[in-house]
Order: sequence, then C-alpha cells, then structure tokens
Amino acid sequence: MTSRRDFLQASLLLAGAGSAPRLLATPAAGGARVVSTWDFGVGANQAAWQVLDAGGTALDAVEAGARWAESDLCNPTVGRCGNPDRDGVLTLDASIMQGDGRCGAVAALRDILHPVSVARRVMERTPHVMLVGEGARQFAVEQGFEPRRLLTPAAEQAWREWRETERYAPQINAERRGRPGDKDNHDTLGLLAIDAQGRMAGACTTSGMAWKMHGRVGDSPIIGAGLYVDDEVGAATASGMGEEMMRNAAAFLVVELMRQGRSPAQACREATERVVRKRPEASRTLQVCFLAMDRTGEVGAYALHRGFVYAVCDAAQRDTLLESASVYTSEQA
Repeated sequence: MTSRRDFLQASLLLAGAGSAPRLLATPAAGGARVVSTWDFGVGANQAAWQVLDAGGTALDAVEAGARWAESDLCNPTVGRCGNPDRDGVLTLDASIMQGDGRCGAVAALRDILHPVSVARRVMERTPHVMLVGEGARQFAVEQGFEPRRLLTPAAEQAWREWRETERYAPQINAERRGRPGDKDNHDTLGLLAIDAQGRMAGACTTSGMAWKMHGRVGDSPIIGAGLYVDDEVGAATASGMGEEMMRNAAAFLVVELMRQGRSPAQACREATERVVRKRPEASRTLQVCFLAMDRTGEVGAYALHRGFVYAVCDAAQRDTLLESASVYTSEQA
C-alpha cells in the first residue's frame, strides 16, 4: 500500500508556479510517453510504463495505471480508500477513451474494485458509453468482477467525524499544503498516454468529492468534461471541482484549442481563464486543473491555484514531477 506522500520523496523537477507553463521536449520519433495528474501520478505512470516499455498499447497502459491507483494506492479521493458521500456510501466513477473516439464510463458504482476496467468493458462489450449506479454494478458482476466492501475503517471513521458538524468546505490543495482539511480534498487521477505506434488513450478514476450528495457525479466519467482523446490532435484530462469542468466541456475544449493551433500549455491556460471569466468570484475558492498532451508528445498544464503537480514518464525520464503555472499564485487567492 502506498500513500501519496511517499511520492513526494521521488526526484522532483518543479517549474515555478508563477512562471510560464513548463514545456517538455517531445519524445523521440516513435517514442512512448505517459503523463498523469498529481503526485500519486508517479506510481500510476510506473504501472503504465511497464506496458508501454514492453511495446503495449496506450489503452492497456492507462488502464494499468488507473488500476494501480484504484487498488495499490490508499488515497481519500481515488479507489478503495476513498471517502464516502453524505450517507456514508462509497461510490466510484471512471472513464477510458481511445484516440479513435471509442470510449466507456461508469458512474456511482458500488463495491467494485476496478471501475476503470468496468468502463473498458462498457466500451468494448456494449453499444453504450456510460452505465451508472445499480445497472453499472450489475453489468460488472455479469462480466466477472467480484463485489466486495470497499469502504475502509479509516474512511468510515472520517465520515462519522464529519457527521458531527456536517460542514462541507473543501480546501484547495489541502493535503499538499499540509493543512487540516485534507479529508475534504477532491482530486482525480487522470492519465494520458501515447504509444510507440502513435496511438493515444486516456483514463480517469475517482471516488469523487468527500461528503457529496448521494448520487452526485462529477466530471471524471463524463467524456468531454474530465477526459477527451483524439489521435488527430491530442488528449486532455482535468482535476479539481468537477462541476466547473462539466459547465465548460473542459477536456473537449482543451483538445479543440489544440486543434486550432494552441500548444498544450496554451490550451490549458485558455480553458482555465474561461472558468475565471464565467465565474470570477467562485474561481477564487475552488481548484480547476488541466493536463494535456498533443499527438507529438508535447505536454502542458495549467491551474487556477498554485499546487497542481503532474507526473511525466518516458524512455528518457522517470518519476519526473512538475508543478504547473496558475492564474492565482499566492497561497491565499
């Protein structure tokens, strides 16, 4: 079992948060690359890279990285260690997408360890894109996924403590700042990969907001909001307050901006600034983060607030962690 703090001991390469977004050199021709959100993305990348380094597909790689986070990582916002909703119920969301437009997703899924793999089965074995709730669980069981109780004693205790006040006030990057309130944090694992054949894929997986209303679904399983992939252009994923990504069809927007000629970093910045223009007051109290990679392997990111880090892995660099530039650069916006 691995906590996200373990990865803070990895070799870090941090770009200045207030500077222009760091642009990574593209991998060598025919080279593979995987990128993912947050510091725990280092571990997800390692799992994905085992697939890419062996000549596997981008689709297999992002699924492997997401599965690692769902089972091996113990994190309050992803997978089996996720915090529950206001009713004490842990539900999981995930999506997966290929660069040819094929995609699958599940939302509000209970008792299944690997929602990203169920999402892939939705893509490959049904005529649909998304299954939700009890229907998603039924499908998963029919596909051979074994139900199991996922809510951990620690998450259940955190929920019981929350019920004493029922105060809902998420803090921006609370855990990375080392401040109280990390139980309210809500981060998504998003992965983007390109394989040696130039094929692209992406995946998202999350347990969503802690103490969310029962039935709430964020952007992670919504194709075009939390994830979008197009082999002709590139791929994008998002993290932070999911409602803002859904309001802006954010991942699709980032890819379309790249289609119009923006670099990944420029596209992420423009999408972030759109959130500010639409909801300037709200943008000071919530986090929105974008990560993108174009079809050549160039990577870029941008966020509303300082503290968004992302991991990069390819044949030349392993365990690389970068901090994105942001709209607001002070500790308190």
